[in-house]
Amino acid sequence: MRPACVTDYRELAKRRLPRVLFDYLDGGSYAEATLRRNVEDFEALALRQRVMRDVSKISLETELFGQKLAMPMVLSPIGMGGMYARRGEVQAMKAARGAGITMCLSSLSICDVEEVTKGGGQPPWYQLYIIKDRGYMKELLARVTELGCPVLAFTVDLPVPGARYRDVRSGLFGNTSPFAPLERAWDGITHPGWAWDVMAMGGPHKFGNLAPAIPEAKGVMEFWPWVTKNFDPTLTWKDLDWIRENWKGPLVIKGVLDADDAREAKRYGADGLIVSNHGGRQLDGVMSGIRALPAIADAVGDDMTVLMDGGVRSGLDVVKALASGAKGCFIGRGWAWALAGAGQQGVEHVLQIMRQEMLMAMALTGCTDVREAGRELLA
Repeated sequence: MRPACVTDYRELAKRRLPRVLFDYLDGGSYAEATLRRNVEDFEALALRQRVMRDVSKISLETELFGQKLAMPMVLSPIGMGGMYARRGEVQAMKAARGAGITMCLSSLSICDVEEVTKGGGQPPWYQLYIIKDRGYMKELLARVTELGCPVLAFTVDLPVPGARYRDVRSGLFGNTSPFAPLERAWDGITHPGWAWDVMAMGGPHKFGNLAPAIPEAKGVMEFWPWVTKNFDPTLTWKDLDWIRENWKGPLVIKGVLDADDAREAKRYGADGLIVSNHGGRQLDGVMSGIRALPAIADAVGDDMTVLMDGGVRSGLDVVKALASGAKGCFIGRGWAWALAGAGQQGVEHVLQIMRQEMLMAMALTGCTDVREAGRELLA
């Protein structure tokens, strides 16, 4: 099968990845109602088709926090990207740079921020989880600053991990069986292409950005108990002051779904917001990002740059998000499926597909500049 759209790559990823990894990437929390809602609410939005307008020249170019992008998209932070393909985050960064956009690197990436900057040819945005060891957090922010990462995206919707039942069933979490290592080994052996590319040739398999804080951990599976115990549930808006002491660049808050929280982020001096429910992986039953977006955009007005994340599966979805008040979209599972299915070339293809879909949607709605896309594009 030659993939024709973003979701075709989901099938390629499912075939190639061991179940434990595919379920981690693909799944959500609890009954996955919000995971489904993220996609369904995009599908429910109708665009206005307009005709007899000069759409011979269409611009997708935009600027986010002083960085010029060829289209209003950023690759979302996805944990364990380097387990889906050999040194996966580097491949994804190369694809993003080639498409004229950028990537936001997860704190839980396999490749550390230095490797992604060097291998990808430019520093990514950096997604921050704050762990309890503030001394190490200070060192990490100094590294990110020294590399010249242009934006810090502070994720605030994970004070505790959501209940992800697929990960329990697959054995990623909570599997205390003495046979668990054998089960995981069999899962890998029965996916030989992945086993050779990633396990044999793609090491080391650690959370690169956090590895210095956990020298006793030897591999990814040993990190999970530590990670889940060391996220800091005591964080409040006042902790933005501490971040500001150690980070002087643009600060974006990721994980806002409520207009009141958006106003708090504005009051405490954040530069932007990413409307997000963590891809349906935290509190199940909450609103989708696209449904929450208009009220949040109205609440902060032009004082903050509002982006959105969750359920974006096509360039049409990006146009719908722009029309609903976003200045750009984070693309998550789409690029990770493509990376797992076909490596860097897959991510490049997904970005080409989404670019063409955006151009088509812009032309058929009569909008010639993404910076002018507004709610008049929605029926």
